[in-house]
Amino acid sequence: MRSKLAAALAVLLFAVAASTHAQTIEVTPATVLFDQTATIRLTGLVPGADVTLEAQLVDGAGHQWKSEEEFRADAQGTVDLTRDAPFKGSYSTVSSMGPIWSMRPVKRNVEAYRLPYGLGAQSTELRLLEGGKVVALAELVQMAMANGIQQIHLQGALDGTLFLPPGGSKHPGILVLGGSEGGAPLQRGRWLASHGYAALALAYFRAPGLPQQLENIPLEYFGEALGWLMQRPEVDPKRIGVMGASRGGELALQLGSIYPAIHAVVAYVPANYRRGCFCSTRGDPAWTLRGKPLAWAMPWSGPGQMMQATIAVERIDGPVLMIGAGEDGVWPSVEMVDSAADRLRRAHFAYPVVVLQYPRAGHLAGSPIICPAWRANMPNWLTRRPVSLGGTPEGNAESTLDAIPKVLAFLRQSLGGEVAQSASTATANGTPSTSR
Repeated sequence: MRSKLAAALAVLLFAVAASTHAQTIEVTPATVLFDQTATIRLTGLVPGADVTLEAQLVDGAGHQWKSEEEFRADAQGTVDLTRDAPFKGSYSTVSSMGPIWSMRPVKRNVEAYRLPYGLGAQSTELRLLEGGKVVALAELVQMAMANGIQQIHLQGALDGTLFLPPGGSKHPGILVLGGSEGGAPLQRGRWLASHGYAALALAYFRAPGLPQQLENIPLEYFGEALGWLMQRPEVDPKRIGVMGASRGGELALQLGSIYPAIHAVVAYVPANYRRGCFCSTRGDPAWTLRGKPLAWAMPWSGPGQMMQATIAVERIDGPVLMIGAGEDGVWPSVEMVDSAADRLRRAHFAYPVVVLQYPRAGHLAGSPIICPAWRANMPNWLTRRPVSLGGTPEGNAESTLDAIPKVLAFLRQSLGGEVAQSASTATANGTPSTSR
């Protein structure tokens, strides 16, 4: 009789304990910059229980995105995304930001994730489900840039925006260049300013008052931009770098080879030789210098033309970092990065050379934005034909998470610089966000 009573009491106590579990989602910090990770923990779970974590957001174009993963709680009734991989769901590896980058659009007609308009923050709702019922909620907020950054919009001969970190000391300056999308690469400018760099996000075509196509762009325009940046009282003229992606990566290598004021080059998925204009079949050059077209080539060009178009990277007066993508859908960036690195090696280049290769990433390899990585084939802006940028969502996300700290470390070692106040410190003081 006593044994039956004891057993019944044990069952009752277990049921009471289970019913009083305080299931929570802990997000630490609750507010981060777009390039920062947060720690997500599920606590108060029944040990060994299977639970579901959902993540949902609405992007800058008003499209809804969602991910869903199933986890098994440990003996303490917790799940830690920095330690635990889901056994089923939108992704399958250990990744603290997996619920973010693995999201897919809810509707079929969405091509890619869009950042919030302007400087808007991205809010992601996290939902913990047990037995199909929501038992806890939390929020992760991603900010476009750190607090205290000043923006100066250029008007006149130059088009772009200068992002200045807070503080009265002189900062290293970085000229930031976009690719064939045109316009100014504002997000990369905000990113760099958030980490202590005076970043000039410069447009050089497809902007008011500038050419509408990437053809016959005078390199003197970038020399003027460098001169303007170096004369700013907030900038240390002895610590100047350049960063570019795609055609901007090609351009960054080219500018580094002709302007001795540049002392560090970061090139994402660049070509190692000057390409022609993509917008015409007439064979127009993309770049000019002193009023004359610079030699250019295309993949089908002969060896002589290719040699004339090759960028003299060995003339760069500072360290070089290049990023290549093994599944690049635009051009063979891995081979071109390796070729440029080999040219530097054979020239006994006097500065450090860092090469980051990501076998499963596409043309967006290393992007400093942690966001949904899935993309449909995008229509080419000129031909309107679908074009794949390549890579898998997992491969692109892996390249982003790996490259962000390595690029920042390279810049610190090459140009110095102070780390600006982070979004988490400025707005949330690094405290967890917990709700039920």
